[in-house]
Amino acid sequence: MGRLIAVVLFIAVLVPGVLLARAWALAAGRRAVAAAAVGFTTPTPEGLATLARQAQHGRRVRRLGFLLGLVGIGVSIALFAEASVFLWLPALVLGLLLGVVLAEATRPRPRWRTGSPPRRPRQSELISMGLLWSMRAVIVAELTAAVLMWQRGELPDSVGWVAVVVPLVAWVLAEVALLRAQVRPLPAEGADVPVDEALRTWTAHLVTAAVSVLALLPLGALLLTAGIDLGDRVTAGFDLVPVALVAGGFAGLAAGLALAVFLVTWLKPIRIDDRALTA
Repeated sequence: MGRLIAVVLFIAVLVPGVLLARAWALAAGRRAVAAAAVGFTTPTPEGLATLARQAQHGRRVRRLGFLLGLVGIGVSIALFAEASVFLWLPALVLGLLLGVVLAEATRPRPRWRTGSPPRRPRQSELISMGLLWSMRAVIVAELTAAVLMWQRGELPDSVGWVAVVVPLVAWVLAEVALLRAQVRPLPAEGADVPVDEALRTWTAHLVTAAVSVLALLPLGALLLTAGIDLGDRVTAGFDLVPVALVAGGFAGLAAGLALAVFLVTWLKPIRIDDRALTA
């Protein structure tokens, strides 16, 4: 009976990760609609210049994130010597994700003329509020798990600082990017409105996805480690806590990897497709 309960609990804990991956699959459709709307308009010269400038800015800052990842690899080598061979990929991924969030948080303001009186979209028009609040919930859960394990001595100081500071910085940058995307007034020219909406949608989804990955993968690793450690201890009776922690760890890792696949395909800049106008 205890094994059956453990299996049911394991499956139940995996369900939120599956639902989160499904929600992000639906978000991909929302981004596709925003991109298609750009193809059915003829943007003004200011709109075309804005798209080119935004794409160039994103590529430059993401390259900076790649350099940050290389610096992280060097720091891991200096701190952990030969044991750092397992940290090269995580350090590079952290740098790349920080580059994505930093690029969206520092995007230059479009130079087109805004309407009078200024109009601003609601945040729910840019991204599903469920995805936004799930990102915030996951980041809080990751920070909580890291702090608790760090206080109990289960994490070295160097790992604890990275597990707390990096997700926290990424979260702050993401909130800045979301706020900038929401408070920026809509353009006055109707032809530039779809371009502006697509840029806002790109920013909202990129930062939310990047921070979610940045929280899900460490959270999954922390829960998996805690569950394995508890499973090695001898307790009186049947303990379901290790099962729940291991299942939560697998769910976090699976959801983070699935979302990372979406994120990689979403880094392409918005393009004007004239075929939509001639079809």
